[in-house]
Amino acid sequence: MSLVVRDLVIEIDGRRVVDGVSFDVPAGARVGLIGESGSGKSLTALAVLGLLPDAATASGSIRWDDRELIGLPDRELARLRGDEIGIVFQEPRTALNPIRTVGRQIAESVRIHEGLGRRDAAARAIAEAERVHLPDPAQIVRRYPHQLSGGQRQRVAIAMALACRPRLLIADEPTTALDVTIQADVLELLEGLVTRDGMSLVFITHDLAVLSRIATEAVVLDEGRVVEQGPLSRLLTAPASSVTQGLLRDATATLWRPGGAA
Repeated sequence: MSLVVRDLVIEIDGRRVVDGVSFDVPAGARVGLIGESGSGKSLTALAVLGLLPDAATASGSIRWDDRELIGLPDRELARLRGDEIGIVFQEPRTALNPIRTVGRQIAESVRIHEGLGRRDAAARAIAEAERVHLPDPAQIVRRYPHQLSGGQRQRVAIAMALACRPRLLIADEPTTALDVTIQADVLELLEGLVTRDGMSLVFITHDLAVLSRIATEAVVLDEGRVVEQGPLSRLLTAPASSVTQGLLRDATATLWRPGGAA
């Protein structure tokens, strides 16, 4: 399955915030959307899942497995979310329901999309918690989000997104709120899961150093427009746009480079 975005335009209250964005995510590819805050990268990702704010409108084309998503009824989009396309948001504290155990939240997707009963879904939640390397999975699924660390909450969010083995994962700045050590652990976990399941990945970030650890292709956005795209190795060694050059300068201290260490 592949994702094909063509001439995507997003307007909010008549103001164009994404302007003619086009890119491809072939099956199994790892593509990064990168840019500073306000560049339109997160709105582009939300448009794929039909999760734009009420005031926003999208036009152009977003095709998933040759199926047009723009204009698709909400009920049909809901069937895709979590089943064929998963998403991990930046801040799990706000993405998770504070009054439900994390086990129930992990189990919800498989109950909806796979029709599992309560007992089987609960067992599946434990298995998914173990899969994302949460400690003592049988106990941790009984806890509430506030009882977990930031890194643990993000692992729960990843487990929720991947429970139904989607073919595409959208990760919207999933490590920004974490400290450097935990950030590296979460990136390693995501890379391993994506590789093991053969998923496609759209990874959104403002940090080229982070992107260099997980993606192979990159689309650079600035003020809602694509200013450069291509193999990440080329953008790291010979950036053509001033925007990419600035992102590279900002990331130099921690940047992985092809063929060597940072």
